[in-house]
Amino acid sequence: MNIRDMMRRSATFHRDRIAIIAGDHRLTYSEAWERGLRMANLLLSLGLKPGDRVGSLEDNTLEAVDFFLGAAIANMVRVPLYARNARSSHMAMLEQTQCKAVVVAEKYADQLEGMNNEIAGLQHIIVRQTNGYEQWLASFAATDPNVAVNDDDLYVIRHTGGTTGKPKGVSFTHKAWLDIGRNWFFTMPPVSPGDVCMHIAPISHASGYQFVPVWLMGGVNLVVEKYQPEAVTQQMVKERVGYVFVAPTMVRDIMAVPGVKDMDWSAMKVILIGAAPITETDVRRAYEVWGNAICQLYGQSEGVPVSVTMASEWLADVPGSQPLRSLGKVHPFCELEIRDMETHEPVPFRTEGEICFRVDGQMPGYWQNPESTAKTIIRGFVHTGDVGYLDENGYLYMCDRKDDMILSGGYNIWPTELENVLASHPAVKEVVAFGVPSERFGESPYAIVTVSDPTTVSEQELIDLCAKELGSYKKPIKVEIRTESLPRTPVGKLSRKLIRDPYWAGMGRKK
Repeated sequence: MNIRDMMRRSATFHRDRIAIIAGDHRLTYSEAWERGLRMANLLLSLGLKPGDRVGSLEDNTLEAVDFFLGAAIANMVRVPLYARNARSSHMAMLEQTQCKAVVVAEKYADQLEGMNNEIAGLQHIIVRQTNGYEQWLASFAATDPNVAVNDDDLYVIRHTGGTTGKPKGVSFTHKAWLDIGRNWFFTMPPVSPGDVCMHIAPISHASGYQFVPVWLMGGVNLVVEKYQPEAVTQQMVKERVGYVFVAPTMVRDIMAVPGVKDMDWSAMKVILIGAAPITETDVRRAYEVWGNAICQLYGQSEGVPVSVTMASEWLADVPGSQPLRSLGKVHPFCELEIRDMETHEPVPFRTEGEICFRVDGQMPGYWQNPESTAKTIIRGFVHTGDVGYLDENGYLYMCDRKDDMILSGGYNIWPTELENVLASHPAVKEVVAFGVPSERFGESPYAIVTVSDPTTVSEQELIDLCAKELGSYKKPIKVEIRTESLPRTPVGKLSRKLIRDPYWAGMGRKK
């Protein structure tokens, strides 16, 4: 089984159903597949071969869907780039994967200009002009090139979205990507023909996990080019969206839209929250809006899902467990171990250690990086770098990233503990906690919060709240109150490292 054959079959079975909504465009399966065929033939006309890597730098547009389909039809390996990344990161990703071509939207063309003269083997920078693209695409045949595709052929190489060092390529075969999609939807309400899946996050990255399964079931993939909370919320209701993947920051944005609780959410089956931890306060607020449709996902670029948990289990009353504080229950098709961070041996229930997992849809290793692979995959399990524990009922809890723990005067303080407490204050919109240098304690907890109106809360009030909930030794030495949004990584996650680094400049630690 491979993605091209399965998507082609669905395009035949559902040919007259709506497959894609993009801006003002509404395409049937046959229309969308025809555009994909033309894109495949466009790529092949450049002398590219099945198995060649082709980069892409674009937003969620109809043209991006063309490339998503066309690359699969031509059996070429997609290498998505991040629009927010620096030029050096684009170069590293293209060079590392030996891309022979890259497709780029005209608005981002300057980010790649001249790279074909700087990267050996990069033969084509295909700038997709805003004007003239439709005529250009239509000039290529809509016949199926019917290239050979095997289930163990590479389908995509994604890159880790970290902020340190060179990005690492994470490769997936056709089979692995199909396994991910099957497991992703296994514990969710099933997709019915005509169900709408909205893609706010890029289909080139996390949201793209949903695209193929929705297509295979005859659903509608709705791609959003520009994320604007109020417009997106109105579109969700208008198009009767049933599935959407959102980061916790997006959940907060949407919940802040005036009148959101009174809107008609009866079509929503799954609002899937992932990519970063969400606070207990925001979960409860989200439940007030979407009820049992809220769902939590945990995994990593290296393999997913580790957990996919609907509200019925996430907010359940389970003796001996605290589901709301957890990452959910371990997925039925995931093997999970909590391992000692030094010996890598499994530890008992409720003992903190590194979260390690093995799933069907995990990478075989980092692309041409055996050293990093050996550090991450040990005895077949992916070592996440997340510290947590497992309880007897199968609920998984995360304390924090092991590199983010604050060591203050002999005490271990997890930033997420502070963030959960601070986020419970009604005035707080965003929060990040981290350690800063301290002559007396080595490091001390520090927090930054964003608010709409700085007069609604004081620094001392927030410090006292932490002391009351967590104990005096865990309270932050300072809470900085801001009105502007906090920095994010290229994939839109709140970046503790980017925020923390200036406080450690010249200290030689916390890198």
